[in-house]
Amino acid sequence: MSFVTSGHLVEHAMEAAGSDDFGGEDWREGLDRLVDSVDREGEFNDIGRMMFDATTVQHLANRLNIVDYRKHNPVVAQRDITPPIVIVGQARTGTTILFDLLAQDPAVRVPRSWEVDVPCPPPETATYETDPRIEQVEAGMAATDMLIPGFRAIHPMGARLAQECVSITGSAFRSVMFPTVYRAPSYARWLLYEADMAPAYQWHRIFLQHLQHKHHNERWLLKTPGHIWCLEALLAEYPNALLVQTHRDPLRVIASVSSLQEVLRKLASDHTDLVDIAQDWSEWIIEGFDRSVAARRNGVVRKDRVVDVNFDAFMADPFVAIGSIYDQLGLPFTAEAERRMRDFLANHAQDEHGRHHYSWAGTGLDRSEWRERARDYQEFFNVPSEEFV
Repeated sequence: MSFVTSGHLVEHAMEAAGSDDFGGEDWREGLDRLVDSVDREGEFNDIGRMMFDATTVQHLANRLNIVDYRKHNPVVAQRDITPPIVIVGQARTGTTILFDLLAQDPAVRVPRSWEVDVPCPPPETATYETDPRIEQVEAGMAATDMLIPGFRAIHPMGARLAQECVSITGSAFRSVMFPTVYRAPSYARWLLYEADMAPAYQWHRIFLQHLQHKHHNERWLLKTPGHIWCLEALLAEYPNALLVQTHRDPLRVIASVSSLQEVLRKLASDHTDLVDIAQDWSEWIIEGFDRSVAARRNGVVRKDRVVDVNFDAFMADPFVAIGSIYDQLGLPFTAEAERRMRDFLANHAQDEHGRHHYSWAGTGLDRSEWRERARDYQEFFNVPSEEFV
């Protein structure tokens, strides 16, 4: 079944959830803009249309179910969110492996893929490792792996692995996840340059309160490259958050992100174009880097609440970098946390699903022009340039 309007998607979600209370209307503009953008610009094939409709209905139904549960269990709102640790580096700068390693610390709570995809009812401690939703979500990921050969070589997937915040803010329809998976440039421009991101982070808090209701821990550990465009909104919602920003040569980031998206979008469209992707995302990526510089200069991001991690240094010795993160944030790095992290690294080789091959030449962009565009960020954070073709 295919839905061609946001109204149809909403109706189907309400039918699936058995509820019509979305907890307000601040999600609707994002949904309308997203649907309009993919309809005009997405160049969907049949699978892409079905995938978009199904996942959009699921985001809407998740929102309905969380709001309904909260309404019938008001105690959920009484336990607030301890100021979280948030990894805010751009994509392809080592954020995923850092996230997965820090997630092994028994003192932190991370949103895992299975509970973000199917959040209702809220997970419980007694069944957290055996919940049947784990196998359900893992089966869906296995199907994705078959349909997009090579994707796991670029980005790890797993129902038990930590999930990014963009999947949470997807239910607010203010999420960079959508223009990553689908060609939706007009939605992306609205999201990055016009949208009020406060509702996304307000919903983010509601979602975390829901997940922690019956399975709590000392502190949330969170991550998504999407935060880098929204540092002011993130810190307005979580003013005492502890940030970790990872850094890498911006040209590497542009080339790698463009290649990732070309592979990812092939499932939904038969007309993916690496050069087209790179032209859009190069602008948006540099905008994100520039906003991170501005946030330091204007004091939105306080020096005492952020740690900077260079990609090359992290990859050379992850545990020196991790020890420095804990030390600078004033958190205990226990022997048990380190043991679990080392075990995870030993059991999850970075190239176990193959390597991600990409090049600057494939982007069609002028190297000297974009090196100059990246200069302010690189000089401010002392990020070295890398040599690659």
